[in-house]
Amino acid sequence: MLELIRENPKLVKENLKKRNLDPKILENIADLDEQWRKHKAESDELRAKRNKLSQQINELKKAGKDASKVIKDAAAGPQRIKDLEEHMMQLETKLHNALCALPNVLHESVPAGKDSTQNKVIKEFGKKPKVTAKNHVELIELHDLADFERATKIAGSRWYFLKNELAILDLAIQRYAVDFMRERGYTFVTPPYFINRKSYEGVTSLESFQDVMYKVEGEDLYAIATSEHAVISSFANEVFTDAKLPIKLVALSPCFRKEAGAHGADQKGIFRVHQFNKVEQLIIATPEQSWKLHEELVKNAIDFWVSLELPFRQILLCSGDTGKVMAKTYDLEAWFPAGKEYREVVSASNATTWQSSRLGIKCETSPGVNRRLAHTLNSTCVAVQRCLAAILENNQQADGTIAVPQVLHKYTGFKLIGKPVKKK
Repeated sequence: MLELIRENPKLVKENLKKRNLDPKILENIADLDEQWRKHKAESDELRAKRNKLSQQINELKKAGKDASKVIKDAAAGPQRIKDLEEHMMQLETKLHNALCALPNVLHESVPAGKDSTQNKVIKEFGKKPKVTAKNHVELIELHDLADFERATKIAGSRWYFLKNELAILDLAIQRYAVDFMRERGYTFVTPPYFINRKSYEGVTSLESFQDVMYKVEGEDLYAIATSEHAVISSFANEVFTDAKLPIKLVALSPCFRKEAGAHGADQKGIFRVHQFNKVEQLIIATPEQSWKLHEELVKNAIDFWVSLELPFRQILLCSGDTGKVMAKTYDLEAWFPAGKEYREVVSASNATTWQSSRLGIKCETSPGVNRRLAHTLNSTCVAVQRCLAAILENNQQADGTIAVPQVLHKYTGFKLIGKPVKKK
């Protein structure tokens, strides 16, 4: 990013404006960079002078001449060099922190906008159900599919026990999603559920995630909020030849998020919870490959949700709603008939070089040739608890049962959830 600021400050300023951020934050970066470069120039000059004086001293001594004056001139240099280097290290730290706070440069196709109300709808899929809908919490309680009360007793709000058919459906969706992605050539991995702070700093903005992450007390470990963070950071400081890219992975893990103070309307149920299972798509690619692969990721997610026969839509996030790590993001939003609203179930993003620059993930045409930063991409395939909620609400039958999507029958062993409700 520093190189881009030096070479094309106008582009970076325009990007900040498009994100509704004050471009004046670049002034501090430019000042720190200028100070560092001045110190570097003086340090290099002093080193060159020191080398020259050392050579003169050697020549004078070899000739049997008095070198005391030159020795005295050379004595002042080392301390000044040391002072400059210490100040340069302080400037580097400040500069690094300032650069890490900058957002990614948005792709030119991202529409300008202040918030989610200005996101662009790309396409709608599926048919919305006509049946009068109970919300997923009511259906869970009606058919004894979860226990919120006992979970609250041991862990607090937004935790849950899944029960009966819903617990089996949870496993079925996970296995189906993994099989779905493996058939498309993605390698299946299950990551560690905890990573250290250095790894987290490489993949996300900690200031954005500080109210989200769970930290292990007394240890340098954080519970992962998504498998993306563990998987992408695991490639830190690796260099790949272009021929070995893209690397395509599908990861399955639980995800842990505090969701502190957010979305009070979701205190009940399983839509927004502290722990949920997610199948994630992940790619490391060359810059030349990444935008085509971004479209591939969202197509995979669309095809998966179409196969579940659920109504949803694809949207392109506007500049004000695109996360600072990402250059472009598509969301899929499932239809929730009880609230008569679309809600996010998938997010598919291209982080370009934001993560790779911090983690040192690079690619090259051949060893040592055309070395550059790789691009990293990610997309939900399915956040399982949100998918469960969508299935419950959209697949309600007239008799009160819930139909299981056909593609999941071989994984569940049953086609309906719950028993018919007798009409009063």
